[in-house]
Amino acid sequence: MTNFQSEATVGDLGEQGILDAILPLLDSSKASLGPGDDAGALRVRGEEVLVSVDTLVENQDFRLIWPSGQEHKAYDIGWKSIAQNVSDINAMGGKATGAVISLSLPEGTELDWVKDLAQGVTDAIKYLGAQELTVLGGDLGKASEISVTTTVLGETEHGKVLRSGAQPGDLIAIAGHVGDAGAGLDVLEHHGDSAKWNRAVRRLVAGQCRPTPPLGSGPRAAESGAHALMDVSDGLIRDGSRLAKASGVSIDFDLQVLAKFAERLKPAANLTGHDPMKWVLHGGEDFGLLAVFGKDSKIPEEFTVIGKVTARSGRRSLVTVNGKPAAAKDGFDHFS
Repeated sequence: MTNFQSEATVGDLGEQGILDAILPLLDSSKASLGPGDDAGALRVRGEEVLVSVDTLVENQDFRLIWPSGQEHKAYDIGWKSIAQNVSDINAMGGKATGAVISLSLPEGTELDWVKDLAQGVTDAIKYLGAQELTVLGGDLGKASEISVTTTVLGETEHGKVLRSGAQPGDLIAIAGHVGDAGAGLDVLEHHGDSAKWNRAVRRLVAGQCRPTPPLGSGPRAAESGAHALMDVSDGLIRDGSRLAKASGVSIDFDLQVLAKFAERLKPAANLTGHDPMKWVLHGGEDFGLLAVFGKDSKIPEEFTVIGKVTARSGRRSLVTVNGKPAAAKDGFDHFS
């Protein structure tokens, strides 16, 4: 696996020993019944419960050691397992309230590695602002590679907001980062020696390993009457195409506005020689929030308007940039 300093491994301890070590690190205080029985229990206030699930798999979604030589810490894997799921709840206009986590591990995995992952889960919940989220339980299993599957439940105060409500004449806006995670991934995959990265490059790498979705922006957008919401997990063009298809419209992004997001990616561009606009348009996993508002809406201040919604007709592209067709196939795809 990796060079950790712990003598104990998950194979030495067995399932109960692992649970005894990591459950104290996970906050279940807000559950009506936390880990320990056959299922957890969570009181809900609304009439609907939002549900999202995502999996992080070794060598598919992360590498323990990247080609750059950078170690991908268990803490960051735990953090990201929470971040990508609470982002989905945020993208429905909701707040996350409960989580269950399934963890599959090779038996030689050091216990300290697993405890570090659990601490990343706990700290993500705290520092991302998911104050109402509590860990209800989960599952442990043996596998040939590390796999973390997290399911998050949530509620919404103003009613869920779908992808399908965008209308011609609306404005499309984004909250959070765009392109940071894509730039960071490019650096991790292709451009070591990590010891020579400057602070700006490390910030972009952190955007890939420890993303910070704009929690709270989803409920604020819903309260402001957003017509449609969606998080950006697979790239602005690919996810914008999904929103446009669901709504039966087209979207035109403003290249001049997007160039401002590309500006902050220049440290990685200087290192890699790549066009930073590639990361803005096609880089995923920043988990920024796309929101569609009526043109007369009061848009929350953390959102930047990056384009407009137009009528879909004939063979018009789902997404254009300054009126020119953009290919969604360049975004992230697990099976490409």
